[in-house]
Order: sequence, then C-alpha cells, then structure tokens
Amino acid sequence: MSSNVGGHRFVLGLYAALVAVAGVAGYLTGTFVSGLSAPRFLFLVPFPPTPVGFAAYGALTIALVLGVPLALVVYVSAGLDDAT
Repeated sequence: MSSNVGGHRFVLGLYAALVAVAGVAGYLTGTFVSGLSAPRFLFLVPFPPTPVGFAAYGALTIALVLGVPLALVVYVSAGLDDAT
C-alpha cells in the first residue's frame, strides 16, 4: 500500500518538475531570442512576447499535454479491479 502512495507522489513530482522545466525554458527563450512573435495558447489566447509570457505559455502547454493523458490513466486505472 505504501509503495502505491510513493508511486503517486513520484508521478506528481515528476509532472510538476517537467512543467517547471518548460516554464524555465520558455523564460530563457523569451530572454535570449530576439524577434519572437506572440504565442497563442490553444490557438486562441494570446500571450505577450515577453519572458514571462513565454514561461506561462510553455508551462501551460506542457501541463495540458501531459496532464490530460495522465488524468485519463488515473481515471482508467481507478476503475480496474485488482482481484481479477
């Protein structure tokens, strides 16, 4: 039972670390690359072409791209019966 809790914590920690890395990469991109156009989250929401805008765009994009499949895996695995 405790290994299952550890597994959940590991996956959530890894998810948070990947989202943070994407935010840092977006910030660094906005800082050191010139001539960038404004990114649009989900092709709808424009973000300013600043380091903070790129950091938010990167973090939100990775959070969505990784979060939706992760949520589906959690949902499906919760419905599985371990006894069978």
